[in-house]
Amino acid sequence: MIARLFGIMGMEPVGYYDLSPSGVPVHSTAFRPTTEEALAYNPFRVFTSLLLTSLLPDEVRADVEAVLATRDIFQPEVRTLVYKAETEGGLNEEDANLLVEKALDTFRWHDTALVPRDVYDRMHAAHPLVADIAAFRGPHINHLTPRVLDIDAAQAAMSERNITPKQIIEGPPRRKCDILLRQTSFQALTEPIRFPGEATSANHRARFGEIEQRGCALTPKGHKLYLELLSKTKPARDNREHQANLAVAFKNFPDSYEEMVEQGLAYVEYTLVSHPPQPMRLKDLVAAGHVKLSPVTYEDFLPASAAGIFQSNLDEHDRSRSSSPSAEEASRDVFAALLPVPLRDSFALHEAIQTRSLNVLEKQLGYAL
Repeated sequence: MIARLFGIMGMEPVGYYDLSPSGVPVHSTAFRPTTEEALAYNPFRVFTSLLLTSLLPDEVRADVEAVLATRDIFQPEVRTLVYKAETEGGLNEEDANLLVEKALDTFRWHDTALVPRDVYDRMHAAHPLVADIAAFRGPHINHLTPRVLDIDAAQAAMSERNITPKQIIEGPPRRKCDILLRQTSFQALTEPIRFPGEATSANHRARFGEIEQRGCALTPKGHKLYLELLSKTKPARDNREHQANLAVAFKNFPDSYEEMVEQGLAYVEYTLVSHPPQPMRLKDLVAAGHVKLSPVTYEDFLPASAAGIFQSNLDEHDRSRSSSPSAEEASRDVFAALLPVPLRDSFALHEAIQTRSLNVLEKQLGYAL
């Protein structure tokens, strides 16, 4: 139903992210626009996770499945209006406003648990996210992620304003030509929650702030190189040392769009600046300034970085206990089978943007490149 709701908003599930190897018992996708026109109008995405109950201890799994079996997270009007939008090709203004109003309730924070305190405690002991996902009336928006142009400045500014940031900035190092995605966050709020039949309250941490800086989308070859270099980065005590270690590890990753394209590492858009006096190869057109390269923005996520953001909002005891999953890894096929629409491939979507720009360029030049 979530997929159908996002679908009528023009958002499709793109990519598959297994966070369980990092100790977070969920697997995920991101719902987002997939066309250039839609991205220009609505450049937002919703990272959406499913709990991996197979990774939970038996007694906790039984608690979780019992709650989920009886829980309906949607107002009745949502189901009716989604069906109407799908069958009639859209909604009138009155119905659209009602859908937004009722759908928002699905993602609203609820501070009263559906389960008794002892059940909540068992879920929380398995993993804090288990309690956050299963112990309440429904899911909620976990965090919002503003996009910044200089994430290093944002990280420093949080500390200067007594906001506790994540220890390190996740993702690639600072570069002249940004690649993929760099992320940081500030710690989750400690919020009071209530339990059925109890007058006293407890504390729960769930909602936090995230900040991102997006760079150029990489090809499968470029992404493979990124992961290889990331795995060679030495451990660090703090962000300053981590960024220095990243810079060393990534010294062989080219830091110009021209070099990245020449080595087949990145996706770019081509724009005609001026017509050449005679036909030229694409590489020569770029070198002579007749064609400009612009990076295709990476619109998706990085599993290790996403897991790191979630883990950064747990206390040390929880983090150390959640270091490895206790069962088999998540299955993309299992996840995809739960969706009413196919999972889209992020590499294909980014490559399509580059291909379209090349096709336009060839028409403008009047010859094939």
